[in-house]
Amino acid sequence: MTVKLYDTTLRDGSQAEGISYSVKDKLRITEELDSFGIHFIEGGWPGSNPKDREFFDKVSRLKLANSRIAAFSMTRRPGIKAGNDSNFCALLKSKAQIITIVGKTWDFHVKEVLKTTLEENLAMIFDSIDFLVKKGFTVFYDAEHFFDAYRAEKDYSLKTLKAAQDAGCAAICLCDTNGGTLTSGISAVTSEVAKTLKTEIGIHCHNDSGLAIANSLAAVEAGASIVQGTINGYGERCGNADLIPIIANLKTKLKNDCVTDAQLGQLTHLSHFVGEISNMRARKDQPFVGESAFAHKGGMHINAIMKNPLTYEHLDPRAVGNKRRILVSELGGKTGILLRAKALNYDLSKTDPQTKKILELIQSLEHRGFQFEAAEASFQILMQKALKKFKKFFDLEGFKVVIEKGKNNKILSEAIIKLSVNGIREHTAAEGDGPVNALDSALRKALKDFYPSLEKMKLSDFKVRVLDEKSGTAAKVRVLIQSEDEKDTWSTIGVHENIIEASWQALVDSVEYKLLKDALESFPKNKKGASK
Repeated sequence: MTVKLYDTTLRDGSQAEGISYSVKDKLRITEELDSFGIHFIEGGWPGSNPKDREFFDKVSRLKLANSRIAAFSMTRRPGIKAGNDSNFCALLKSKAQIITIVGKTWDFHVKEVLKTTLEENLAMIFDSIDFLVKKGFTVFYDAEHFFDAYRAEKDYSLKTLKAAQDAGCAAICLCDTNGGTLTSGISAVTSEVAKTLKTEIGIHCHNDSGLAIANSLAAVEAGASIVQGTINGYGERCGNADLIPIIANLKTKLKNDCVTDAQLGQLTHLSHFVGEISNMRARKDQPFVGESAFAHKGGMHINAIMKNPLTYEHLDPRAVGNKRRILVSELGGKTGILLRAKALNYDLSKTDPQTKKILELIQSLEHRGFQFEAAEASFQILMQKALKKFKKFFDLEGFKVVIEKGKNNKILSEAIIKLSVNGIREHTAAEGDGPVNALDSALRKALKDFYPSLEKMKLSDFKVRVLDEKSGTAAKVRVLIQSEDEKDTWSTIGVHENIIEASWQALVDSVEYKLLKDALESFPKNKKGASK
């Protein structure tokens, strides 16, 4: 049995706090999901808003290779015919290949929410599906709150499923809508339903108890052959079942060919792509695809990994498009130092006195608050300086930062920098939105004639963390700066009691890393263009 993947990122996922997709966003995600190999993509609810209607109009023009588009709606309203319901009129115009209808299976909801009779609810389910099937649509039925309904009134909940089956739906999806069912309950109930019905069974879990992934996999083992979820688990409240680890587990643990090996290799890319379009920060610790998913910090772990990766990795990170990372820290021991040195083409050994010197330096700096695992550019500069391989790009003579509050309460920041490059002195000033922005502008202004490539570099993120809050305004702060150019992104770090000095440390590392990266092998040009 090959499990089919049903993605509802564009509908359920868009209900997460902080997410709002444009039609263009939804189309881009659709194309990416199709390229990856998702079987069904739920595009939205055409009867609920103009944006979704526009999406269905435009998505019908795309040439999709792997995916079928589903439109979502609810059963007809009580007391009217399906053909007279405005939601169904919108469904007929949607051009969707599949219609997913959600209906009430819990008698509590029928009485308290729909305010109708149990018999009318059964008729609503049957009539809605029957109407769409006769119009030529493939219909999936989402049994809302099914596991709660089954616990409360088993017989009635099963009657709702049989009504959907008798009406001709192609699949019935059991929904743990409140996300409150334990894995053992999901498994037992899904197994019983699979034996009772002839229709294909699906599973739709929410993550309110932190069990959506485990519950989805348990349902598959109990007989479900369609899994609904969202990319990265986006969704209302605590989110939906995260399709990313579900796909990886189905393929690598349950040996189910829900995707090809090549498609699985794009899993990390898919997660990050949808995250970017959704404007949601990627979770470093996200299983399989997170930046830290295969990152090793402890010295014992690193040592074992280098002998055999299976010692501390449950699969090859390349299988899901990720990569192994060896973190440099006070916990990493000499092996981490050797690996980073090797990546920089430096030949060190465990018995080399320089290796011990670098490790002691890192341990000392981390004791002061540095963390190089998040600032590999700063670590590379540190390594080169410790090995006396670092080329100095400029000499700082001093800087001054002035913050002035002027008219209309406007805050002005100005930085003045004095430095020299190969004996040529520069004295520049620049204003900025804040002191760090002013320093950045002044530093690059002073260096731009010597190093023109700095024009293509910019700061993309700036983070400050207080390390010892009890010290109040005298506390040390850690500054992390993320920089980028047209090709790469890198991070640098600074630590000091003075936030300006901490920022300056990270800022200088960032500029120097850019110049190192550009592999300048000769002295920079002076302002007249002559080589020094």
